[in-house]
Amino acid sequence: MSAGEILVVDDESSIRSSLRGILEDEGYRVQTVGTGEAALAELGKSNYALVLLDIWLPAMSGLEVLAEVQKLEERPAVVVISGHGTVETAVKATKLGAFDFLEKPLTLDKVVVTVKNALRQQRLEEENLQLRERLQARYHLVGRSPALQRLRAEIKKAAPTNGRVLITGEAGTGKELVARLIHEQSHRREKRFVEINCAAIPDDLIENELFGVLQGHGPGAAKDKKGKLLLADGGTLFLDEIGEMSLKTQARLVRALVSQKFEPQGGTETVSFDARIIAASSRSLKDLIQQGKFKENLFFKLNVIPMAIPPLRDRTEDISLLITYFLKYFAAEYGKRPKTMHRDALKAFLNYSWPGNVSELMNVIERFVIMVEEPEIGPDHLALLVETREAAGILVDKPLVESLSQYERRVIHRALARNAWDFGRTAAALGLGVDALKAKVEAHRIALLD
Repeated sequence: MSAGEILVVDDESSIRSSLRGILEDEGYRVQTVGTGEAALAELGKSNYALVLLDIWLPAMSGLEVLAEVQKLEERPAVVVISGHGTVETAVKATKLGAFDFLEKPLTLDKVVVTVKNALRQQRLEEENLQLRERLQARYHLVGRSPALQRLRAEIKKAAPTNGRVLITGEAGTGKELVARLIHEQSHRREKRFVEINCAAIPDDLIENELFGVLQGHGPGAAKDKKGKLLLADGGTLFLDEIGEMSLKTQARLVRALVSQKFEPQGGTETVSFDARIIAASSRSLKDLIQQGKFKENLFFKLNVIPMAIPPLRDRTEDISLLITYFLKYFAAEYGKRPKTMHRDALKAFLNYSWPGNVSELMNVIERFVIMVEEPEIGPDHLALLVETREAAGILVDKPLVESLSQYERRVIHRALARNAWDFGRTAAALGLGVDALKAKVEAHRIALLD
């Protein structure tokens, strides 16, 4: 949203002309329309910080327009104007969400002061929104490993530019975190960070989410909806799991990136946007290109600045630091005293392969903070939590093969917990070879805490 872009809505051309002149002299960008219908159409295709809205309009009234504005995802501030002002109308407009109320004939000083106050309030609300979004990040880029230090250096170089970034890494490595850090260190940090998880949105809705849709066009389009490309205007759009996007949407995204314009679903007018694109994928896009599931030209558009996040098993020196950080973080979140971890319990964390990466480690620590009463997490707590969860899953009246499989899984899981996830000691205790034990762990999908 532009901090100084204003839409004037008035059916009198002289008023529109006067307000445009006054506001442009103050340095604002101004667009004018003469009807409520035209105002809503303009708000649907462009971002405005403020609307000066006449109450008395032909056909659709200003109050009706105001009510529709409050339904928008990206709401501008609204100052209502009327030549027939009454206290009742002012109260009604305020209840509908108007920032202020001006009466005709308008005076220069009153208009300028009201506009400045409305825009200041709008900026404060936007800053509060940005602050809330920043506080949603659950962890920082914690660690001192060479791989993480290289990643920090890459972020520092890439952030101040407008270059598109393609982040790759296994699930749970922190791709969204890296995208947010890039945004926070860029000149776009005062604008929105908007995210789309391409794997979570059905193919028939992804284009609506990305490009927007006009009312009545396409599934779920009960009203006009701005696309994420426009919501991220001036800021950053993060396309998570871009490899799951359909080929049809990929082709349309390529055209939008080339022209920096697009048409909303059901629309005929093109909309310009200025959003930095950061994409991420846990799958190899090059493999998807070979399989015909990802467009090579889109890959080249996105892969201007490639960043690869290492899995946690490749930076085990960071595990202790992450444990300390999450123990403090979740203790504060749940109002508990910070816990420590015994060195023997720590061995299990260092021996474990962490297939779910940092996200899995974070979830495990959160469980310990909630469930362990003692101030220190010891090796016995690993076995205790395994026993507690597995006791609830005893099979009754199930086929013998299924019961035996579950029993084997429990025995292996308990043995691993007792032996701090040391495969050599556990294999010896169970009378198995290390390779055979690893094969059984993989077959049973045994995790540290599951």
